[in-house]
Amino acid sequence: MSPQIDAGGSATSMNSSTVTEFIFLGLSYSRSIQILLFLLVLVCYMAILLGNLLIVVTVHAEPRLLQSSMYFFLAGLSIIDTSVGSVAVPKMVADLASSSQTISFGGCMTQIFFLHFFGGTEMFLLTLMAYDRYVAICHPLTYTATMNRPHCMRLLISCWAGGFIHSSTQLVLLLRLPFCGPNKLDNFYCEFPQVVKLACVDTYVTEILMAANSGLLFLVCFLVLLVSYGVILATLRGHFKESGRKALSTCSSHLSVVSLFFVPCLLVYLVPFSSSSVDKMASIFYTTITPALNPIIYTLRNQEMKEAMGRLKKQCHFFYSSVKGENV
Repeated sequence: MSPQIDAGGSATSMNSSTVTEFIFLGLSYSRSIQILLFLLVLVCYMAILLGNLLIVVTVHAEPRLLQSSMYFFLAGLSIIDTSVGSVAVPKMVADLASSSQTISFGGCMTQIFFLHFFGGTEMFLLTLMAYDRYVAICHPLTYTATMNRPHCMRLLISCWAGGFIHSSTQLVLLLRLPFCGPNKLDNFYCEFPQVVKLACVDTYVTEILMAANSGLLFLVCFLVLLVSYGVILATLRGHFKESGRKALSTCSSHLSVVSLFFVPCLLVYLVPFSSSSVDKMASIFYTTITPALNPIIYTLRNQEMKEAMGRLKKQCHFFYSSVKGENV
């Protein structure tokens, strides 16, 4: 018997059925609220693109900043934030504009893979940035030799490789499961915990393996961050001169970014009894708000970045004036 396509988006036959698409329940059923959310999310996405692009351009336009491992990693973080924001947010903007909130099975798996890929990479990179500050503050005499450019490049590549391994493991666990309906997700994008619950078989072992994978990554990174900043704060205690205040300001900015990233991940992936509304709020922070706020946090609290952006603005104005003068 040939398969028939039902209204739920699954191909069905007498003996088996396979989900071909998932339906997002989204953030609201009200059309007026959807339009408001469309405008807000669109503004946030533009902030993600422009803010992170500005940091990358500023760092690469300033040789002094580019030679610093801290700003080298900051530019890498901006690239990852742009990538995280671009996985789910454009789809959400399109869904809010059209009210057609569906995604193909392959598209859903792709979303999950890249969210874990970029998210895992960012978790590793934030940990690496904490280690970089630890070496700079606690071992300043060996900092330049330890965090040289080739070594920084290897560390950054290791972060990307770690994110890829983490994401590939999660996807392999997911693709082993059969999906035969239902196919509704109470969110605006595909996330591993909700998709797993739609499988046709008992997923207890898969959920344990998923939690172990994400939990181990989270725990290791969190412990390294905790130890690094514990030692840093102990070292800075009683040294609040200009250099100490500058180091403390940099660390506080980084801690703010770490909190914005880790807390939503904790709620979505490691808290088993969180409600759907809590999951949605955490998901919005993780995919939309955090990538938009990170550039603001790092630029407003960093005098070197503000000065570099001022010089970049003057260079752009000078270039524009020169081109305009040549065309006259």
